Amino acid sequence: MKISEIYQYVVTRGMERDPRGSEAVTRQLSQAKKQYDDLKEDEKKDFDTDRLSNPYSDTRVLYGDPETEVRRMLVGIDIEVGEVLLADRLGDKGSKIDLIMSHHPEGKALAALYDVMHLQEDILAQFGVPINVAEGIMVSRINEVKRGLLPINHNRAVDVARILGIPLMSAHTVADNQVTSYLQELMDKEKPDTLGDILKILKKIPEYAEAAKYNTGPTIVVGSKSRRAGKILVDMTGGTGGSEDAYGKLSQAGVGTLLVMHIGEKHRKEAEKNHVNVIIAGHMASDSLGMNLLLDGLEEKGVEIVPCSGLTRHKRIS
Repeated sequence: MKISEIYQYVVTRGMERDPRGSEAVTRQLSQAKKQYDDLKEDEKKDFDTDRLSNPYSDTRVLYGDPETEVRRMLVGIDIEVGEVLLADRLGDKGSKIDLIMSHHPEGKALAALYDVMHLQEDILAQFGVPINVAEGIMVSRINEVKRGLLPINHNRAVDVARILGIPLMSAHTVADNQVTSYLQELMDKEKPDTLGDILKILKKIPEYAEAAKYNTGPTIVVGSKSRRAGKILVDMTGGTGGSEDAYGKLSQAGVGTLLVMHIGEKHRKEAEKNHVNVIIAGHMASDSLGMNLLLDGLEEKGVEIVPCSGLTRHKRIS
């Protein structure tokens, strides 16, 4: 496959599994087109035209010719300077890497991470929080994340990839959409009664079962195994953690349990204060599950996957 084909594939799959639904995705792309069309000609040069066909600002080709043919791809949860050097070293040892794929964004994809957080507004609305309230509680958190990203050395790994001539891309929300939809559908189907039942379901999934061996498996951080789960919200997409103010609104909307990748202590305390149970499924395990659901399709198309940097590879293809 060409890099352009891999990029289009992951974006398409991300849109297919977007928990907001196709109408919300189409609306976002239409808004981007209108914004572009309304710009003056001298302003259009600064517009990221990928936004016209890709609604996820944290998924981008960061370096490389889109027409490059890819036979072998190094894939990791985090790709930093060390992993780029690993790709170069593998080439010296006779296993040439044609493309590096990072899950967590780097470069311009990292700088624009805050933009995908608007996705969380629609998810909150789907679970009973009025959209005006959802947008209101997210705006300050989105701006906080945006400011926090400003001083970061975004292009460090991208620069090394460019110097070594190894193409690099990121696939963030497109993969997080996979794991979110996968687990939400599983919870809706299985209807676990207690938090303990949720843990049992998760530990049947290979990525979480393996994580448990390394003491990083699913963990209850608010509640107990005997607590009843109630309505379960899988909260694993939309860039990064949302607003602390969301927990009170979710509790009022009838959400009983949050199933998340990770949670900060301030957010955990807010959930506890509002009597919302929280299970941390595991960060690397959840990211691995989301990436694996994407990578299976690429492997079926003939791309060899070399996992690294926290990616636990489990195939769901024969």
